Amino acid sequence: MTILQDIRIGIIGAGQNTLKMHLPRLQAIQGVRLIEVANRSIESGKTVASKWGIPKVRASWTEVATSPEVDAVVIGTWPYLHCEATCTALNAGKHVLCEARMAMNADEAQTMLSIAQGHPGQVAQIVPAPFTLHADELVADLLNNGTLGLLSHFHMEFQSPPTQAENAPLHWRRNRKLSGNNIMMLGILYESLLRWLPPARWVQAAARVFNGRARDPETGDRIEVDVPDYLSVQLELENGIQGTLLMSERAVCPDIPFVKFFGERGSLHLELNPAGNLHLTLAGSGKNPIPLPSLPDSGWRVEEEFINSIRGRETVKRTRFETGVQYMRFTDAVNKSFREGGSRVPVAG
Repeated sequence: MTILQDIRIGIIGAGQNTLKMHLPRLQAIQGVRLIEVANRSIESGKTVASKWGIPKVRASWTEVATSPEVDAVVIGTWPYLHCEATCTALNAGKHVLCEARMAMNADEAQTMLSIAQGHPGQVAQIVPAPFTLHADELVADLLNNGTLGLLSHFHMEFQSPPTQAENAPLHWRRNRKLSGNNIMMLGILYESLLRWLPPARWVQAAARVFNGRARDPETGDRIEVDVPDYLSVQLELENGIQGTLLMSERAVCPDIPFVKFFGERGSLHLELNPAGNLHLTLAGSGKNPIPLPSLPDSGWRVEEEFINSIRGRETVKRTRFETGVQYMRFTDAVNKSFREGGSRVPVAG
């Protein structure tokens, strides 16, 4: 593998996270140049190029993915394009950083992984779930070193206000054509769980669509929404631990999202945000805060890890395509369960 010190980046889809996180952080790394961009339109591409000093605006994302001038691509589109753009770029010899919600479904995610495995000299990375990066190592240690004794179950909860008002233009996260089987923060929460505990063996899910009416953002026509804004999941991990995930976009005044683990000696409570607090409660001792390491940017180092991996200085940890496939399989199983009236569905792989 050729080690690149100067790395030329092409942008496919300058979404919110790309603009907020990836572009400024990539530009701050010595030897990295943003040289091409393709957005949903030429006009929006020119706006991005002007702000970030990108010299070339492409009319099509395929031109970026196959450009002989580009060493690596950042895919910041909605999930509907992740598989095709990733596979095209990898087959064209590019390194790939793909936005989270890896794909529309597990089949697409597996295709992406298979193509990546066919190009072992190229870096393939998924943007990681951000809420627990600052606490992951400590939580994993506390859950596995006997502090809580034998673990029995956990509860994860993520409630937020509505993504959109009723009859407002349909948000991409509630548009199945753009987001596939992804539902709210489902895959993101499960990815965090995988950092601490084994994968799920099976799931049982119930879901509901409360806000089911929206407007097509292009035509203005009224459309029905079938992506749930309420979801409850019961699951069992491969080690027998039981768990529940509850999420909704119906909370007018939501509490801080959290995960709480229960063992024979006590419980562990982590707030699910990049600066969230961690508390340990042991029998007879009450609730005590656990100091967390002071990490730059709450542990977010996606762009640095991507570039360092291309340069051969480290390997991708957050997040590998293998993990993305796992959370998409989980997401597919949840969809299958609630569509079958809450049947118990095994999580493949």
